[in-house]
Amino acid sequence: MIITLAFMPYNVSVNFETEVSMSRFITTSNARIHVIDEGHGDIVFVFLHYWGGSARTWHHVVNGLRDKARCIRIDLRGWGRSVAQDERYDLDTMAEDVSEVISALGLKRVVLVGHSMGGKIAQILASKQGLDPEALILVAPSPPTGMPVPRDIREQMLTSYQSPEGVAQALRILANKSLSSEDRAIVFEDTLAGADGAKREWTESGMVDALKADVSTIIAPVQILVGDEDKVERVEALRSIYSSILPEAHIEVLADTGHLSPLENPRAIIVACERELARLATAA
Repeated sequence: MIITLAFMPYNVSVNFETEVSMSRFITTSNARIHVIDEGHGDIVFVFLHYWGGSARTWHHVVNGLRDKARCIRIDLRGWGRSVAQDERYDLDTMAEDVSEVISALGLKRVVLVGHSMGGKIAQILASKQGLDPEALILVAPSPPTGMPVPRDIREQMLTSYQSPEGVAQALRILANKSLSSEDRAIVFEDTLAGADGAKREWTESGMVDALKADVSTIIAPVQILVGDEDKVERVEALRSIYSSILPEAHIEVLADTGHLSPLENPRAIIVACERELARLATAA
C-alpha cells in the first residue's frame, strides 16, 4: 500500500505494506485498539508511543528487533487507527486499554517500552498489581510527578498540532536531527490525524498531573534513555526525579539526540532491548 501525503511542503510516498499485513484490532472497554504484531518468542516487547505519535513511530526499532523477539506496537486511543468509543483519553483509561490488549493476546512475559507520554502510561501499568512486567524501558519518559508547564505554553503546544505549519514548528523543537522524508511524513500524518480530545487531554491534564499510581513500588528493572539534546524531557530533571522514586533505575544519555529518539536514534533503543533479552536469558 502506497500512501501519498499531499499536505506536506512536498509530496512524499510512504510504503506501509508490511505494517498493514501485521495489523489487527482488539476491542477493549469502549475502544477499538489497533496493534501491529511482529516477530516471535516468549519475551514480548510492548511499545507505547508519544503524544502525537502512533505505532508507526517505532518502525525503525522493531525492524531491528523483530528477528530476536515478538514486538507489539499499539496505537493508543485517539491516535493512529485506534478509536475511543466513549471519548475518554485520560492516561489511566489508556493504560487499561493496554492491559486489556496484553490480556487478549495472552502475553505472559512482557517488557514495556514507553516513549514520553507512553512512558508515563508504562509507569502506570508497572505500578498495577497483576501485570508484573519483566522490565521497563522508558524513553524520554514524562515523569510521574507531572511537568510544571505554564498554561500558555500548553495552549501553544495544542495549537501547533492543528496544522502542517504548526507541526513543522513543533518538529524543530522535538527533533535534534533532521528526519528522513519518510519519518517526517509519519510525524505530520500521525500528529494531524489525532483525535481532538486526545490532543487536548494531554495538554490540559495528562502532562501536568502527578500519577495516582505509586511508581516507587515498581520492582521490575528499569532503563531510562534520554537524549542529551532533548528540549522536552531534560536529562538533569529526569535524574533528579528518578533518583528518589526509582533509585535503582539505569539512566543512559543518548548523544546528539532530541526528544524523538525512536526516529533519531533507534539503534540505542534496540541495544537497550537486546540488553533485556540477554539479562532475561541469563536469569532463565
